[in-house]
Amino acid sequence: MNYSYIIIDDNQESVLKTKGIADGFPELTFVASANNYTDGLHLVLQHTPQFIFLEIDPADLTSNLSLSLINELHRYLKIVPKIIVTTNKKELAFEAIQHGVTDYLLKPLLRIDLVKLVLKLNKSEVDSEANKNEAPSLDEKITFLPQIETVHQGHSLTICIKSYGDYRYIDAKDISYLRADNNSTDIYLNNGEMITAFKTLKHFEEALSYPFIRIHNSYIVNRNYISRIHSGNAVCYIKNSSVKLPFSKSYKAKIDLIISEFANGNYLEI
Repeated sequence: MNYSYIIIDDNQESVLKTKGIADGFPELTFVASANNYTDGLHLVLQHTPQFIFLEIDPADLTSNLSLSLINELHRYLKIVPKIIVTTNKKELAFEAIQHGVTDYLLKPLLRIDLVKLVLKLNKSEVDSEANKNEAPSLDEKITFLPQIETVHQGHSLTICIKSYGDYRYIDAKDISYLRADNNSTDIYLNNGEMITAFKTLKHFEEALSYPFIRIHNSYIVNRNYISRIHSGNAVCYIKNSSVKLPFSKSYKAKIDLIISEFANGNYLEI
């Protein structure tokens, strides 16, 4: 399950910084952003995201951003999205808590802030299921957790493909994409080699974090090996090869995020 979100902040640089951190979590799906009260309200009512990053102490007073947005949402929505306040001031925390916000984060946001947020969302989902006397499976619990690749700081994740006493070690950074093949998965390396692992693609989707992104029922791609995206033909191209991977409509939002992330980097569009 993904969590959709909207960013409402009068500072566009802050919007990009928040989105840049959130892009590292495959669980989080960016919907839209707004720089003022009116546009933000309209976006929330139109898209009904699961949570909102909200600035409540704007530098631009004409944006009218404040906690009053929460009161307005209660006028129109039976279920109000979870509100994550993002601001520079600690002094507004008590008032924010009185408005029932889910979290209060001080700028600049850090990756650990979103790690904690996703874990809270996960816990809320698990508790909700428990209240229905429906215990979530282990797989469901794992799906919500961000995969943090910092067990050994600065080292790439090593994947071991084990089969009958044969241990094959692969650096995750060398994987360009993965393809489902019934109950096994074909792993394609950047040197053109292919290795088969007897695990499902879903298993790898849960085990691998960014830059690995599911774009199709049959494919996971390493975003770092994408050289071209053709939205009209619904395909993306793999660097230094003739491989074209299809992406499906159900994963189009993730393709849009990849395009957005490229644009937010050291980028020149011609």
